[in-house]
Amino acid sequence: IAPRGSQIAATTLTRLCFRAQAFLACAHLLRLPPQAHGACAFRMASSGPGASQRIRQTDEPCIVAMQRMMAGKEGIMSLAQGVVHWKPPSEALQAVQAACLEPDSHSYCADDGLPSLREALKAKVAAENGLANSEVMVTSGSNQAYTNVAISLLDAQDSAILFAPFYFNHAMALQMTGCEVVHGKVLDDLTPDITWLEQRLKDKSLPPIKMVTLVNPGNPTGVMIPQALLQKASELCKEAGAWLVCDNAYEYFAYEDEGAPPHSCVEGDHVINTFSFSKAYGMMGWRVGYLAYPPAIRGQLLKAQDTIPICPPVLSQKLALAVLKGGRKWVQEQVSTLKPNKELMLNTLRSTLGEGSVRGGTGAIYLMAKLPNSCPDDTAVVEWLCAQHKVAVIPGSACGYEGFIRVCYSNLQEDKCKDACARLGAGLSRIVSGEVSFPKKS
Repeated sequence: IAPRGSQIAATTLTRLCFRAQAFLACAHLLRLPPQAHGACAFRMASSGPGASQRIRQTDEPCIVAMQRMMAGKEGIMSLAQGVVHWKPPSEALQAVQAACLEPDSHSYCADDGLPSLREALKAKVAAENGLANSEVMVTSGSNQAYTNVAISLLDAQDSAILFAPFYFNHAMALQMTGCEVVHGKVLDDLTPDITWLEQRLKDKSLPPIKMVTLVNPGNPTGVMIPQALLQKASELCKEAGAWLVCDNAYEYFAYEDEGAPPHSCVEGDHVINTFSFSKAYGMMGWRVGYLAYPPAIRGQLLKAQDTIPICPPVLSQKLALAVLKGGRKWVQEQVSTLKPNKELMLNTLRSTLGEGSVRGGTGAIYLMAKLPNSCPDDTAVVEWLCAQHKVAVIPGSACGYEGFIRVCYSNLQEDKCKDACARLGAGLSRIVSGEVSFPKKS
């Protein structure tokens, strides 16, 4: 990126990686042969047999590309990866320290998790989420829960819907199955377009949909899905003979005191719900998630579970059981501390990009912001912000939504968030003023 009138001298490796994601998605839709993918996107480092077509059609991990972009740069403040700045409750950490000395902490357990944790989670989803008839499986993070579901339910010839902007790891999991990923439409506020869903599910001229995914509240959208919309989606999927998978990783990041809808779930013999300990309890590195599912598919899910982790790490599960003692109340106390951060971020984005540029804020920990029309390449903007203003965000194109950026307001404490917002605001102001120009995507 250069002052207006100058030329761009080179394109960074990170930018090429993000563009490769877009190419691979197009290649999948166009059914280009495997050799075309390798020639135009990634070349294998060795001259060996090469990777599978499915994995070559899978996007590069967005966060890996961001980490590469930040590597070697000093003082970068990240508003990119979705993490929280708190750690698990101190009492729970003390309990897990003692559990390190327990012999069973270093062994396998039942494939679907410690019985004590599973029973606690079954009670939790019944009481808090209204899922009284679901079985529970503990997984190594919510991403693994979703992967279990994808490989258990989908064949290569199936079609599955993700509403764009989508969570990039969901897209990758589906791509790895070889299924056709159909990008669903959203309304201006980024809630799923339920009318489009109904039309698509009933359209007999197109391949039938096997699975629909909803993220509630949304990653990357930061939007809470109202109960009525969720229920309607469930009814449509049941009528069409499709699975509905709901990702509830941010269930406790709800902002009802600000007028936003409460978090809710739906249940049925066609519905699977996934959950996470990572964000709510500051357990990102402990890798514990779980899914609530119809008991009839337990045997099929166990095939995936036994093949991938065998079982989740026992010590991590013991920490998960310990944090449940504080439960929703403890998490809500932490979430309430994010309000200043969200206000800082909203003010920064609105004051630079305009009042109508921001989407989200009714749930989760993210905001989506529309870039000026003079910025046709959101990846280029992200690279420039990192290099020139030392602040990292996610390009919307990594989520299937070009021309936007995703920012996370939970990964820094308030004082550092102020600094990061100042950097972001300074960079966006230069863009809006026309001081810098960006080339069109090649």
